[in-house]
Amino acid sequence: MTTTPGPLAGIRVLEVGHILAGPFATMLLADLGAEVTKVEPPGGDLSRQVGDAYFASLNRNKRSLCLDLTTEEGQERLGELVAGAHALLVNLKPSVTRRLGLTYDALRRWNERIVCVAVTGYGLAAGDDPAFDYVIQAATGVAALTGDPDGPPTLPGYSSADNSAALTAALGLLAQIVSGRGGQVEVALRDVMLAQLNYRAAAYLNDGVEPRRLPHGAHSYYVPAQLFPTAEGHLALFVTHDGFWKTFAAEAGIHGFLTMAERAARRDEVLAVVTRALAADTARGWEARLRPLGVPAAAVRTLPEALAAAPEMIVRAGDHRLVGSPIRIAGYEPEHRPPPRLGEHGAR
Repeated sequence: MTTTPGPLAGIRVLEVGHILAGPFATMLLADLGAEVTKVEPPGGDLSRQVGDAYFASLNRNKRSLCLDLTTEEGQERLGELVAGAHALLVNLKPSVTRRLGLTYDALRRWNERIVCVAVTGYGLAAGDDPAFDYVIQAATGVAALTGDPDGPPTLPGYSSADNSAALTAALGLLAQIVSGRGGQVEVALRDVMLAQLNYRAAAYLNDGVEPRRLPHGAHSYYVPAQLFPTAEGHLALFVTHDGFWKTFAAEAGIHGFLTMAERAARRDEVLAVVTRALAADTARGWEARLRPLGVPAAAVRTLPEALAAAPEMIVRAGDHRLVGSPIRIAGYEPEHRPPPRLGEHGAR
């Protein structure tokens, strides 16, 4: 039960979004107490066609208002909503965003302090080139950096670009609200993913070091920091400093390689020694041994196994069991209302 109002109670957010990036951003805000009104076209958010569970995973705790923004009546109602809102978040093609009047320049006549957030592929002024999640991962170097050196480029098993853009958009929206000024905020999926390549990009821009894939997802700086085969299953080991190495090496019966610089310079030797040592136990066994010692290590789990290990993250919203918000606020426990029916809170 909620013991205090959510930190965003009283904040009114309009969403003209579809599929993932926009709806996930506003759901995170709704979980924190914001009143989110999902403005949907007569056919509804496209994600309703994907499946009920998919839609629910991105749209709990919202209201749904069905408006045809291509009509004069729909535009008039949008203006009324904007007049009473703090922010509007949209993730549509730039040309559609402008055509439907969903920018700050178009809406400021209704509310000078409205914050308008546009989530696009490459920027509001960059055109309508296709910018879906996997396309962005390919275009920004993420796919080229993922996978083993001798294999093809690959992608993670979830929508990393859309999810990352959603988090960034929520941050940008809140930052502009806090400023007390209205205005246009832009979040481009391309820019988000380039920003997340921070140290890889810096190594190239400053030192000319071209990024390359390493076996088993190895980190470019830390050694050993990658996936390792064990007697059963794979183990993620992430040794980022000499203290971790000293503790791990003592437990694994390994000698030498005492400094980070030496381990990086002798990467192949270190990896060979560690691989041999880890073959003596299972991934779960190593996890049980290393975690109490403070060494970052985890057995590779499937998603069902991971969910079973974190039951506190599972919430119920109506008929759906979903992963809850990752944000914990002391004294506040969010409600989890089911996703709205199309036009449940009004249709024009």
